[in-house]
Amino acid sequence: MRRLAILMAAPVLALMLTAAEPPAAPDRPLPDATQEARAQALFKDVRCVVCQHEAIADSPAGVAGDMRRLIREEIAAGASDQAVRDDLVRRFGDYVLFTPPVRAGTWLLWFGPFALVLLAITVLMLRARRRPVEAALLTPEEENRLDEVLRNEKLRRDLDATSPHDGR
Repeated sequence: MRRLAILMAAPVLALMLTAAEPPAAPDRPLPDATQEARAQALFKDVRCVVCQHEAIADSPAGVAGDMRRLIREEIAAGASDQAVRDDLVRRFGDYVLFTPPVRAGTWLLWFGPFALVLLAITVLMLRARRRPVEAALLTPEEENRLDEVLRNEKLRRDLDATSPHDGR
């Protein structure tokens, strides 16, 4: 029984060990301090495509290490910061930048929150404008008729209805 459990668990353990991401290669800073400062500034503006909430400067993921290496290579080759950003957007899409460019595909991202606030304000203003409908007063004839119905002994009492004051 024990051998059977070990035999069944072995493929699962082997799969788990092969599925782990290899550690990222250690970063090698650029020899030029100015270029390294530019690279470090870009690292903070670029989102890790694995972690998605972290900048590649803080991410331990292997892909983030590859992205840092790519940025350093492009800066060492003489690319401008905008050219590096454009290349990253071409490879990974607008989402890779923490501040994506304003264009037709990102309008919802940039202007969606403002549109929601304006919509909420409009709905609140329209609701505030509505005046509650006041009930029309009863005519003297209607008041007399209502009094007569309420005093009428022929009204049948609902025996199933109870009140907390009935004492039942």
